[in-house]
Amino acid sequence: MPQTQTAAQPAQERSPSTTRNVLVVVALVWTVQLVALMAALSGIAQAEVAIHFQTTDIAWFTLMTLLTGTFFLPFAVKAAALFGKKKVLLLATGLGFVGDLIAAVATDYRTLLIGRGIAGVYAATAPLAYAITRDIFPRRWVGLASGILAGGVGLVAFGGPFLSGWLLDDYGFRGVLWFMAISTAVSFALVAVFVPESPVRERGGRMDWTGGLLLGGAVTAIVYAVGQGSHWGWSSGKFAAYIVGALIALVAFVFVERRVAEPLFPLSMTGRRQVWTVLLATSVAAGSLSAVGVVIQMLILMPKIPGVSEGLGWSGTHNAIVTSPISAMIIIAAVGTGWLARRLDARVLLGAGSTLTVLGYGIGTQLHHSAPQIVGMGLIAGLGTGIVMAIVPIMIIEAVTPEEQALANGAQTLGQGVAQIVVSQVAFVVMAQHGAVMHGTQFYLDTGFTNGLWLVVGCCALGALLVLLIPRSKRLDEAEVGQAA
Repeated sequence: MPQTQTAAQPAQERSPSTTRNVLVVVALVWTVQLVALMAALSGIAQAEVAIHFQTTDIAWFTLMTLLTGTFFLPFAVKAAALFGKKKVLLLATGLGFVGDLIAAVATDYRTLLIGRGIAGVYAATAPLAYAITRDIFPRRWVGLASGILAGGVGLVAFGGPFLSGWLLDDYGFRGVLWFMAISTAVSFALVAVFVPESPVRERGGRMDWTGGLLLGGAVTAIVYAVGQGSHWGWSSGKFAAYIVGALIALVAFVFVERRVAEPLFPLSMTGRRQVWTVLLATSVAAGSLSAVGVVIQMLILMPKIPGVSEGLGWSGTHNAIVTSPISAMIIIAAVGTGWLARRLDARVLLGAGSTLTVLGYGIGTQLHHSAPQIVGMGLIAGLGTGIVMAIVPIMIIEAVTPEEQALANGAQTLGQGVAQIVVSQVAFVVMAQHGAVMHGTQFYLDTGFTNGLWLVVGCCALGALLVLLIPRSKRLDEAEVGQAA
């Protein structure tokens, strides 16, 4: 559906003050990086949450936000095109705050999960923030603003563990949950006050409710089935029914998207080899790395109890100190990748980054019992992680037209979220095969952590192999020249 500028003057021709532009960038950086920070905070808090609520289903503490965020994302992207990106940003942020508040005051695990599920809607803000950047800044600011938004991951990578450790050690998991709620409220205020509405709209568009429900239902069914598979039995009829139902829903989704006038993700875009191969490879590679925290954080923060739990039992602060070199490596790799992407084929960078993560976590399957071993594993894997995370948005820019940018970002975020959910859920299942339940809490033995790392290694290797499917496209500098023309 064609888009139109509803404002009297095109966004690219406006010349707002530098101060105003800086404030808008700050608001959007806070919004985007809060998504990553929330993931880091929840990851470091999950061990203490599991022990406090005496639950064997701690996987859902993280997965509930991923699940609802993934389900809501297609609707958010389409609604932003129809009604305005700022309006949808505020809606997602407001719902995120409500969910965080419910989780912070929850006195039982079920209520906590309900709050976490509602808070997951906030995940839709990241692709919308990237998309609105192109619409509201003068042309000379677009590249700079987008780079700052992406580069902010370095602050989260380095500062996140220290913030998490301080909150967890001094205030417990409640402190972490309250920090999430307060930060989301600040995000809402910054967007409301400083971010202007995008003038870009779809003319006469309509929401594809059927397609969205089919896609969201399929993803939900798969995740729930994988999570319950060990309880139901992997060969049980119930497990098979959920998986078959999900596959039918996905087939129906493709059928609907081919026939509706305004699909959530047009097949004219996603059907091109250049696009679907990039979406597939980046989703698997980045999604697998996003899921590795499930294994690493449990390994580091779970207590050491002979015969029951073989975690390292570190404090949050000790974890931050030991992993700070790894965070620094991620930042260095991300910055270097932005420079290299103008000179090298992005496929080479994605393949190299994924290969380094395979090597790093492969070493970690055998050496993960002390601080030096964690650092050694992390430096190699961190280098690869920084490359992969930095090259993903660049590959999307290279693969699609400017008009398709928001939809492509949404599709990639959706695919990455699905991969992260599935890998995370399977990781918990794999680790639990070699663990023990004590006082209602699931603990893990060393073999469980080892097998969890092997799962990550396999998924990262798959991401590296999928790079071979991607045809060559213009490099970033060539794509920018083409877009400017």
